[in-house]
Amino acid sequence: MANVIIRPDWVLPEKLVTPEEVYRNRRTFLRTMGVAGAGLIGGSAMGAAKDVAKYYPAKKNPALSSKLAAGDRMTKEEWATGYNNFYEFTTRKEWVKHPYFMGKFVVDPWKIRIDGLCNKPFDGDAYDLIGEMGKQGKLEDRTYRFRCVEAWSMIVPWTGFQLSELIKLVEPKAEAKFMRMTTAVDFKTMPGAAQMKNYTWPYQEGLRMDEAMHPLTIMATGMYGKPLPKQNGAPLRLIVPWKYGYKSIKSIVRIELVAKQPKTFWEIANPKEYPFESNVDPAVPHPRWSQATEQVLGLGHRINTLKYNGFGKEVAALYK
Repeated sequence: MANVIIRPDWVLPEKLVTPEEVYRNRRTFLRTMGVAGAGLIGGSAMGAAKDVAKYYPAKKNPALSSKLAAGDRMTKEEWATGYNNFYEFTTRKEWVKHPYFMGKFVVDPWKIRIDGLCNKPFDGDAYDLIGEMGKQGKLEDRTYRFRCVEAWSMIVPWTGFQLSELIKLVEPKAEAKFMRMTTAVDFKTMPGAAQMKNYTWPYQEGLRMDEAMHPLTIMATGMYGKPLPKQNGAPLRLIVPWKYGYKSIKSIVRIELVAKQPKTFWEIANPKEYPFESNVDPAVPHPRWSQATEQVLGLGHRINTLKYNGFGKEVAALYK
């Protein structure tokens, strides 16, 4: 009798991805990044978007990707890049990519700071960081289902690296239990933020440290085999596939390791509707709509929502 391999519920079918390549030596990677990070602190920005273009498309990782339901297909690129929330620019999802909103938003160069309760804070250019990840083979493609709290979803091939690699780089202290992340804000180039000053800009999100260190959590740098478009959070955004989409903060400029649970943008605006944890759960309705089903962009029918967006076997233990 032939051996039967039972794959986890979330693993993507082989017909859509290629086998994972072997990770390179972690110690070599950290040594290299340590040198690069030290050189960036206090130095001039040397990176540029054109310097990292050669790392796309990245290798594919089927072992850490979503399993698509029967009949599902990858969301078309024009849908995923043309329908998304980025309130700093506009509340209209289908307008956000228009040059009127994105034309003045500059993402190259891009500074990012990682500090707080850590021994080796990082202050440097995002493209230098992406380039080092690419050199060390840490950039990879992962196809995840992305579930918005508004009960729509998309299936996207992201390019990125595990957030844990970045956290290890700065050597977090024992008292660091959470991380606070901040999006760029500029009222001159972000018309949405300029018009909605009643919100607590800049946009901030947070994770527990164990959530941030989980291998499914990635810092995305691209999608569909190319660098991230501005409207999707260029040049660096978070992807936490088992949480609602607003937890996956875009265009990050700062990551701070902290001891206490931080307040987040939507939690401050409405804590009853947008709690800190915000895991995908079809059994827990939003106060204004059901979360039992979702509309996948480009499909003519709704599908049942999976608890933890299909990653229950991998992450449920975090919440016991």
